[in-house]
Amino acid sequence: MLYGTSSQGDSAETYPKGFRGGACTIETENLIIGYSGYYLPADYESPEDTLRSPHVPVQCGKVPEPAAVNISIDLLYPESARNFLLSQRLVRIVTTEDTEKELEILSTPAQQHLSGVVTQAFKLSEAGQYILYLEGKNTENTSIQVKVPLKVGLDWQDHLKKLFSTFLRKD
Repeated sequence: MLYGTSSQGDSAETYPKGFRGGACTIETENLIIGYSGYYLPADYESPEDTLRSPHVPVQCGKVPEPAAVNISIDLLYPESARNFLLSQRLVRIVTTEDTEKELEILSTPAQQHLSGVVTQAFKLSEAGQYILYLEGKNTENTSIQVKVPLKVGLDWQDHLKKLFSTFLRKD
């Protein structure tokens, strides 16, 4: 699986890989997706007459704090992906004694996504590493698995990058 992010996207024959237009892309052998996410801060109180969405964009799966999260996955290539039977499974990665385990948080049954868009809303109540799996079979009955990484909470390195972002080299 190739996971890449860049400010301009990398040219490809099918679709640009990386970060482009608010979405990140992930390319596997059988499927290319674009995904974007939004989170609602835990302490947000919605006014009754609000017209604007209070959700904050998540860049490539980095959620600053535990929160309610909405993920939108665009089935980019091949176009026949809209006919694939795809399920979703959200897991939390837990490390105990140098061993990683996946704890399943939610799953959805396999279905077609004729619009080309797969959406999911969930609440992440703890900081840590999560993976949203998109799994199923293509029209040739080949297994497909795409991992959308989600990191909840910022590390000290993230705080330093944000603090000194003006002085850091732009790639």
